[in-house]
Amino acid sequence: MKNLNKATLIGNVVKDPELKYTPQGTAVVSFSVATNRDWKDAAGAKKEEATFHRVTAWSKLAEIISQYVVKGSKVYLEGRISNRTWKDKDGADHYMTEIVADELILLDNKKTGQDAEAIFSNQNQPDPAATIENEPENEEMPF
Repeated sequence: MKNLNKATLIGNVVKDPELKYTPQGTAVVSFSVATNRDWKDAAGAKKEEATFHRVTAWSKLAEIISQYVVKGSKVYLEGRISNRTWKDKDGADHYMTEIVADELILLDNKKTGQDAEAIFSNQNQPDPAATIENEPENEEMPF
């Protein structure tokens, strides 16, 4: 039996995606997605909670996301959960959990104000994270 590492989210983009390129020229985009949960407590009062997820995408998918996704966009995404650790220049340890997206469906288009459904995918492309050193340099968490 194979192992499975898959995350599926539907949420709203917190801020405009940030596109960068590795020294090898591979595109990488980072952004955050907020998901919300509603429930009623024991007294019947409505409660709401937001969870923020850091998302990274690579290669062509990264470039497409940077063109079409903006703050407030509603997205469906699939990817894998990745935990990274690194030391900053002062030697302090840092830890990050992120979703490495390999598919994204744009559920609305904030740039045009219209409902839209566009599917973007990195299927059948090599995973640059497996071959490229991609540790963040002095990167601050977006939330």
